[in-house]
Formats: sequence, C-alpha cells, structure tokens
Amino acid sequence: MRKDLIAGNWKMNATHLDAIQMVQKLSYRLDPGDYDRVDVVVCPPFTALRSTQTVIEADNLRLRLGAQNCHWEASGAFTGEISAGMLQKLSVTYVIAGHSERRQLFGETDEIVNRKVKAILAAEMTPILCVGETLEQREAGEAESIVARQLAASLAGIPAEQVAGLVIAYEPIWAIGTGRTASADDAGTMAGLVRETVAERFGVATGEAVRVLYGGSVNPGTIASMMAKRDIDGALVGGASLDPDTFASVIRYWM
Repeated sequence: MRKDLIAGNWKMNATHLDAIQMVQKLSYRLDPGDYDRVDVVVCPPFTALRSTQTVIEADNLRLRLGAQNCHWEASGAFTGEISAGMLQKLSVTYVIAGHSERRQLFGETDEIVNRKVKAILAAEMTPILCVGETLEQREAGEAESIVARQLAASLAGIPAEQVAGLVIAYEPIWAIGTGRTASADDAGTMAGLVRETVAERFGVATGEAVRVLYGGSVNPGTIASMMAKRDIDGALVGGASLDPDTFASVIRYWM
C-alpha cells in the first residue's frame, strides 16, 4: 500500500533563522499519528538546509528534509551550483527535479531533468519529479500528450526498480502560484495518466508502486477532495507550506 506524502516547497523564501522557527512550529502542530499516515517533507532553500537538518535531528523530529534542486554533475567548475552528493551529506532524502519554475524560468529541458533524476538516485535520495502542461497546451487538448512525453524523456534509462521508488508530482503550470487549482476530477484523471504511463513503460507493478502527487495552489480547502482520488498519494505544496498552521491543516487533510 502506498503511503501518502505531502511536501512543502518553500521556494525562495525564509532565512535559516526563519526555517528554524517554521519547522519547530510545524512539529508542535502535528501528532505522532500524523507521521504514521503521511510522510511529511520540508524543502527549504539551500541556505536553510543545515539549520533545518540540525533542528530535525536535535529534536528527533519525524519530518523529512528535501531540497528544491541540484546539479547533475558530482563536482566541478559549476559556480553557484549544488551537487546531489552535497545534499546527501546534509541528510536530505528528497530532491525536487524539473519543477515548472525551473523549466520555464531557467530553461531546463527534459534531458536536463533526466540527468538530475539520475544524479539524485546515484546519491541514494528520492527524486520528486515534476511534470505538467501550460494553459495553452491544456486548451489545445495536448495536456495528456505533453505529460506523457515529459515522463518518457525524464525517466529515460532508469530501471523499473528505481522508478518504483520515485515520487512524481503532476503540477499544471497554469495552477502554480496563480491561486487557480485544477478540479479534483481533472487532477485525478491526470494522476491516473501518470500512473498508466509509468505502467506501460516499466510494468504494472511499477505503476502501482510509484507515488503520484498533485501540485498547484494546494490549500486546506482543496486538499481533501484531491486526496479522495485513487491515484493521488499526496501533494507538493507551495505558498501554503510557508505558514505552519496552514501547512499542518493540509497535512491533516482527513480531519
């Protein structure tokens, strides 16, 4: 049975001092039973990773530490970049790859995302692979073909046993930071497409094992209907994860 996973992507927000307070406040609002039901991941900016790691380990919190990005090379002359191995040494367990903002604002291609996914796996961490269409592509009836193409290219050359352990986030680009959210039915349909595409390429067992998240202006008012869909196993949460009270409400979606 797939365990739910809810990840908070803080994006370019929060200093390392802010991060300490945010993580502590979030931990106060969650009960042990919440962690039994949901894997909770926080993805602060690079400058706050060490402080967040220290709080999690010192207070013996059951939060998982994630990073928002990494470079595909292990080391080298890549000024300003961070390798997967550097993140692994900070006890990072999840790394986001191919977020729509990286694709749109920084020109990341499916090939680049594929290289990052492989680097994350090589460092023994779990990628949160993001896929999703633009509003223009959806209105043109191309959403399914775009997402299927992104999956095929981003997972090229990765064995089925590793794909089974991945997290894949369907995040329609038109719903990222806009306040617009896909309907639960649309999100469920696209999550089903993700699972079906993985199953076709890597086998039915792999398709059933992979965890599929929804991302796109998730909030306490929308999360329950999303989680009711068979193929949605959690959420990649943006702005709502910056407030511990709001994020806790998302995590405890069944209450």
